[in-house]
Amino acid sequence: MSESIPDQTVWDVLIAGAGPSGSRLALQLAEAGASVLLVDALADLSDNAFSSAALPLGAVQQWQLPERVIAARWQQWQLLGPGEGKRHWGAEAPLGVVLDFAALRRWLAEEACSRSAALRLGWRVCSSQTLPTGMAQTELRGSGGRTASVTSRFVVDATGEKRALLGDPDPGQGALISGSGVEWLLRVSPDQWQDWAGRLSFMLGSRWVPQGYGWVFPMQPGLLKLGVCRLQDRTRRQPPLHQLQQALLERLQIKPEAVLDRHGGLIRSTIRRRECHQRGALLGLGDAVSTGNLLGGEGIRHALASADVLAPLLLDALAGRPRALASYPKRLRRRLGWRWSLSGRLAKRTWLGLSNERADRRLERLLAGLEATASAEALSQLLFEYRFERYGLRALPYLTGLR
Repeated sequence: MSESIPDQTVWDVLIAGAGPSGSRLALQLAEAGASVLLVDALADLSDNAFSSAALPLGAVQQWQLPERVIAARWQQWQLLGPGEGKRHWGAEAPLGVVLDFAALRRWLAEEACSRSAALRLGWRVCSSQTLPTGMAQTELRGSGGRTASVTSRFVVDATGEKRALLGDPDPGQGALISGSGVEWLLRVSPDQWQDWAGRLSFMLGSRWVPQGYGWVFPMQPGLLKLGVCRLQDRTRRQPPLHQLQQALLERLQIKPEAVLDRHGGLIRSTIRRRECHQRGALLGLGDAVSTGNLLGGEGIRHALASADVLAPLLLDALAGRPRALASYPKRLRRRLGWRWSLSGRLAKRTWLGLSNERADRRLERLLAGLEATASAEALSQLLFEYRFERYGLRALPYLTGLR
């Protein structure tokens, strides 16, 4: 059963969603002395831990992530496809990690609580309104039909792509592009685990996953993540994800001893990120304002970054300078960088267009060029930092459709 909401007349900030962005923001606000109530609809932060959770090493250092949240390290890239092609890039030292996403969520929430943020699980936000006083009044529902009403100076929607309080953006602010995915956690033999250890493996091409991609990531010894993700296309019939997942398992000849967990999720983002970030006392954070990147389905780093951008502005507002929040959208766009919209355009073109042999051949030419010139380190910069300009002359025809 969910714990009762603490009895406090007015909170400085109510944060809806104890994912990476919400917990990171709660930590920073509470550390500065603000009263923070952090709520999440999940009864246990280990539930529905859907995230492929691959990060570059720099992100681990930037946010000082502890060993307890790291499942594995990797120093190689492996791309299978289009067709039967297989490509490898390797480095001598680790380039990044695969996180245990459930452990990451628990650690971030614990860090926030250690700074006196109040965490309540099993509470779903239903609605929020800005009162004539400028305060926010938010209605919550807990287990057993219990309800609570919370008054706060600000409320933050960190509920991810659900946008439980902000709602979907107006179409005039940019269409939401949606992707869906499923992931299985497999227990395999030591020999099979070793086949995939130390590398991030992706399956590309219409004969693997039409309009998307598949992946195999190593976790702790004996555990693998197997997943598929694709952009949703209302103009054509798409095969069920579980069917693609099963086909991937068989084609890769992975023979699991057990499937320990099955989970799935959505990513929904606008490409240009021009949606509303604030409405009265309500603010959006993380995936609720489209920080989920469509190119690689990546959200963790960008969610954490959004919290780092919002925290000082929100503290200024709590200190009596509410106009500081007006710069939030611009500062967040600057933090994400100019390459952001380019990566979104590339994602839309790549995944939605990857549905036939012609598209496969186009992708094959791009990958062949990268294989001939790029190192594993350079590939990491391309895929994690969106350093497209280094391959501008090669990538431009692909982006514009000339090849």
